[in-house]
Amino acid sequence: MSVINLTQEEADYLCKMEKTSVDNKEWELPDLGGKVSIPLISVDRKENFYLDISRGKIDLKRQKYQSRAREAIVLVRLDLGSPHRNPDGEEIGVPHIHYYREGYGTKWAYALPQGVFKNIDDAWQILTDFMEYCNIVHTPNFRKGLFT
Repeated sequence: MSVINLTQEEADYLCKMEKTSVDNKEWELPDLGGKVSIPLISVDRKENFYLDISRGKIDLKRQKYQSRAREAIVLVRLDLGSPHRNPDGEEIGVPHIHYYREGYGTKWAYALPQGVFKNIDDAWQILTDFMEYCNIVHTPNFRKGLFT
């Protein structure tokens, strides 16, 4: 299996690209233990992306939101539910965010940026803020589930 690596410049460029839903399909947000991968495309139609959303099966607070490019490269991931230990041994609490970092992928976690996520206890608000943060300008159609 080949490893796909991006330069930091490429990853930053992909993160900043405006993204849009590929169609008008209605997506149901996952309930406990569920996950969904929603295809996105750049506004200029040159790059494909995915918005992944998953929820823990046992831990009700465990959630993951991520933006992927080129099928397998995670650009940004928001984790709620458990702390993360960085390669240098530093533990980052909950919630935290990962950004693609050249040579490391998303192995490094960081505290959430100030003022971006308005209400970390509201799953719908988290999703809205995450999509805005990832430059998803035309969002997918969602149907709220039991736990959103």
